[in-house]
Amino acid sequence: MSDRGQHTPSSTTPAEDAPDRTEDPALTSPSAATDEVPLELSATDDGDAAFSLTGQDEDEADTPAKPHTARTVVLASLLLVSLAGASALAWFGWQVNTQRQTTLSTPSKIGALTLDDSEQATSTADYLQSALSAEIALDKAVGAVYNSTDERSVLFFGGTTLLWSPERDLDSSFDLVSDDKGTVSDLKEVDAGDFGGVMKCGVSKSTDGDMTVCGWADHGSIALALFPSRTESEAAPLMRELRSAIQTR
Repeated sequence: MSDRGQHTPSSTTPAEDAPDRTEDPALTSPSAATDEVPLELSATDDGDAAFSLTGQDEDEADTPAKPHTARTVVLASLLLVSLAGASALAWFGWQVNTQRQTTLSTPSKIGALTLDDSEQATSTADYLQSALSAEIALDKAVGAVYNSTDERSVLFFGGTTLLWSPERDLDSSFDLVSDDKGTVSDLKEVDAGDFGGVMKCGVSKSTDGDMTVCGWADHGSIALALFPSRTESEAAPLMRELRSAIQTR
């Protein structure tokens, strides 16, 4: 008997086992799957999405502000330092400008003191002012000896010039009074008076007896005075009186 026309079905029917791809749009059309189930990458309303690109935790949002705050503090500090330096420089420049225009003179009478114009007094004054000029380059030097009614003399010498470091120059000028008999010691800063600057007094100790020495210096002048037989408490106010009469701006 011929087998033609007879068909023995396979144990597996492809039509039954294989899924029909035309029936599931999600499998046959990638664009359709994308439209139906969108992939969300942005943050949800509560900001808890696992793959959030726009949402940030509160701690993460604060982190970039710390370096910015540090830079702000540093810049503010530098600005304050610059302003302080500019103010100090301006103040120094103002002092130099107001004090440099100074003149010194030796009036014939200052309070209870009278100018001694004798040859010996004039020679002593010339020697003292020459010694100061050799130590500091002065534009003009002056010197004088004053006598008082109680026979206690005052030897004054000074000069005018531009001084950038008045206190340093004053300290070095006290060495002019020092010699092999003694040096000026116990220097103390005292009230400089209305002209400002710096004023100091000390004691020159020697075998001939102690002598008070006072001096002042500003950006336009420097001067010393010897006060034999006077204490510091007597010499300091007298030095301010001399300065008020001798110095002008």
